[in-house]
Amino acid sequence: MMVRRGSTLLLVLVIGAAAAACGGTEEVAGAAGPYTLQLAPEQTATVAEADLTSGPTISGQLTPAREATVRSQVGGSIVSLGVDRGEAVRKDEVVARISSRDLEQALASSETAVRSAETALEVARSEQQRTEALVTGGALAARDLEQARNAVANAEAALAAARSRETSVRQQIDDTAVRAPFAGVVSDRPASPGDVVTPGTPIVTVIDPSSLRLEALVPSDAIGQARPGSTVRFTIRGYPGQAFAGRIDRVAPTADPVTRQVAIFVTLPNVNGRLIAGLFAEGRVEAERHRGLVIPLSALDETGPVPVVTRVHDGKAERVTVTTGLREADSERVEITGGLTAGDVVVTGSAKRVAPGTPVSIVSGGPAGTGD
Repeated sequence: MMVRRGSTLLLVLVIGAAAAACGGTEEVAGAAGPYTLQLAPEQTATVAEADLTSGPTISGQLTPAREATVRSQVGGSIVSLGVDRGEAVRKDEVVARISSRDLEQALASSETAVRSAETALEVARSEQQRTEALVTGGALAARDLEQARNAVANAEAALAAARSRETSVRQQIDDTAVRAPFAGVVSDRPASPGDVVTPGTPIVTVIDPSSLRLEALVPSDAIGQARPGSTVRFTIRGYPGQAFAGRIDRVAPTADPVTRQVAIFVTLPNVNGRLIAGLFAEGRVEAERHRGLVIPLSALDETGPVPVVTRVHDGKAERVTVTTGLREADSERVEITGGLTAGDVVVTGSAKRVAPGTPVSIVSGGPAGTGD
C-alpha cells in the first residue's frame, strides 16, 4: 500500500509540473504577439496596366525566301571553284569553271562544218543560176531546174543545221562558267575543285539573307486568327532579350495530316543581315491587342471554384475573388478585369496560400518567413 501511494503521488506531481510548463508557454506566446510573415520583393507583384495580346502561339524556323542551288549544265571536271560557305557573291559572278577542252574541239569541228555548208550552198546556188539560164535557152528541161532548186534548199538546210550545232556548242562552252543567279551568300558548297560532274550536279547553294521569312506552325483550331496581314511577334534563339515582328504573308491551304497544324509564312525585314537562316523562333499571332490590368500567373490561385489572389492590405493578407481576361502564356501574365485596382500588391508563388489576416511585411534582402 505504501509503495502504491508513493507511485500515485509521483505521477500527480509530474502531471502538475507539465501543466505548469504549458501554462508558462502560452503566456510567452501571448506576450510576443502574432507572427509576422516576411516577404521578399520578388514574392510580390504590383497590379499595373500593360499591353496585352491574344492569339495562337507559333513555333518554327527562319528560312530564306530566295534560295537557289546552282547546278552544272555540262559534264566535265571542275577546274576552279573560288567561293566557299559564308562568302558573298554578286549577281552573274562566276563561282566555278568546268573544263571545256572537249567542247572547244567540238566547236572547232562545228565551225568547219559551217564553212563547208556555206561553200556547198554557194555551189548549189551557182548551179541553180546556170540551170535556169539553160532552161530558158531550151538546152535543159524544166525538170533539171527543179532538181537544182531542191539542191539549194538542201544546202540551206544543211547550213542551218551546222550553224545550230555551232551555237549549241558555244552555249555549252559558256555554261562551263557557273554563275550566281542573284546577289547573296553561299550557304552550301557540295562540290570541290577536281570533281568530275555531270549535268545537274549541285555546285553551290546561294541564299538572299535580306529575304528571310519565318515558316511557323499554328494549331488548326486557331487558324481563323492567323490571317494574311496579321502581325506576328516572336523571339529567336540566339538573340536573348530581343523581340522581332513580321506580318503573315500567306497561309498554307492544307493542314499536316499527322499534327493537324497549318503552316504560315511570315515576312520580316533583315536589312542589316543580323538574322541567320535555320534559327528556331517562338511567338504569337496578334489577333487582338489592348491595355488592361495584369498580374503574374503565379499570383493567381485557381484551386477553388473561382479564381482568387492574396492581396496585402493594411499590412495583412486578405483573399480577394477576381475575374480574369486574356492570358499570355509566353510572358506568364493574366489580365484582371475585376476585383483589383492599379497599385494593389499581391503575393506570388507558394506564399500566396498564407492564411487571411496574417500580418505581412515586405523586406529587402534576407530569407522570407514561412509562417511555421
